Amino acid sequence: MLLRKYLLVTESQVSKCGFHIVKNKGYVLYPKRTKYSKYRKGRCSRGCKPDGTQLGFGRYGTKSYKAGRLSYRAIEAARRATIGQFHRAMSGQFRRNGKIWVRVLADLPITGKPTEVRMGRGKGNPTGWIARVSTGQIPFEMDGVSLSNARQAATLAAHKPCSSTKFVQWS
Repeated sequence: MLLRKYLLVTESQVSKCGFHIVKNKGYVLYPKRTKYSKYRKGRCSRGCKPDGTQLGFGRYGTKSYKAGRLSYRAIEAARRATIGQFHRAMSGQFRRNGKIWVRVLADLPITGKPTEVRMGRGKGNPTGWIARVSTGQIPFEMDGVSLSNARQAATLAAHKPCSSTKFVQWS
């Protein structure tokens, strides 16, 4: 529910929905506030959940084969690789009609302890954010581009996160 709310708003309205855009690390989205500052990692469900397994916004997308975790850096790197591929292949045409939807949001904080610190004394400080991705979920969608350009961009974006993905198109 919250993810759909995020997908339908513009960047200027994102902060009203409860997310910050950090500009010094690229355009990274993370929650403005969470109930707890530190969460447990939990298990990634290996079964296929029905939410987010079909294309909802664009004509092309990437579907994950395995369940896993995506870091906020991997999500941003895949988004930039996709946009870069479109700019190289289509120049100004992508700016007019091309669109990319990121359907995963890194909303779980990951903690880490500094190096050379002894065991014990509690959990470390939050260092980054991750998103849990289940099997069959579609993390990225695109529209307004040709099939060959979309396939090349999806191949480039698939190398960024550490999970295997597959190119899908709307039929």
